[in-house]
Amino acid sequence: MSKLVKKLVSRDIASRLDGVNDAIVANIVGMTGEQNYNIRKAFRETGIKVMVVKRTLAARATEGTLLRSAFGEQPGSMAVIWGCEDFVSLVRLVTKMADSGKFPKLEIKGGVMDGDAITADQVKKVSKWPSRSEQISLLVGQILSPGSNLAGQLVGPARKIAGQIKKMIENQEEEAAPAAAESTESGAAE
Repeated sequence: MSKLVKKLVSRDIASRLDGVNDAIVANIVGMTGEQNYNIRKAFRETGIKVMVVKRTLAARATEGTLLRSAFGEQPGSMAVIWGCEDFVSLVRLVTKMADSGKFPKLEIKGGVMDGDAITADQVKKVSKWPSRSEQISLLVGQILSPGSNLAGQLVGPARKIAGQIKKMIENQEEEAAPAAAESTESGAAE
């Protein structure tokens, strides 16, 4: 490949990966045409993008970016996988596909998270983390919990007092009802 072609290809790769900070690097070489179509279709349906690149061209294209560390030691061609709402969701989906057995040639090689290269084992660990939406729901629950406890503590005694007052009013009404009945009977008898 001539230098001119390499420059053109690396510019194209750089433009496609522009703004990408987190990605997974996987091996999908050796898949049949049908498996390749099915895995790309599955990724496309979930909003994940896949690009198979030669390591040296990808390293040249990502020079000076956060993705550069993903292309250090990997040999040959590789699939760069990115997209999704957050990196944990991406890792979960790709790990689930790799573990499903539908795509036996899909092998996660590593990735890059916040500019740091991670190994395949670290990718597996990240897949067990809570996703962004799960973290937000946990945080909101923790924020609202003290307020809910305080409201319960403030309302609880007030309910008891209100219940006791209601019971006192009912008792007084019960006592007043026979006395009122006696006064109406005595007024009618005269």
